[in-house]
Amino acid sequence: MNRAILLMATAVVTAPLLAAPAVANRSAADACAAKLPADAKLIYGAAIGSVAPGIDLREMVRSKTRALVIGGKLSRGQARPAAEAAGVCLKQAL
Repeated sequence: MNRAILLMATAVVTAPLLAAPAVANRSAADACAAKLPADAKLIYGAAIGSVAPGIDLREMVRSKTRALVIGGKLSRGQARPAAEAAGVCLKQAL
């Protein structure tokens, strides 16, 4: 009986810790992004909300950057270098 209570108490205490999102160092990523050129900051801002463990970061950044180009917020020529710069900072959030 005591063992069952102990197991239940342990589960109640540890469950919220396991369910918490695992963004390793968002503050470091944000500090890195503050130093980016405007085009890279635009991509960073569009992508940071989608950063999560296990995500294909390259594909997600590509998709967000493509949407910005299609939306006319970023030129095609600026897209690649800006995405690469933003990706460096986004990696820090993983």
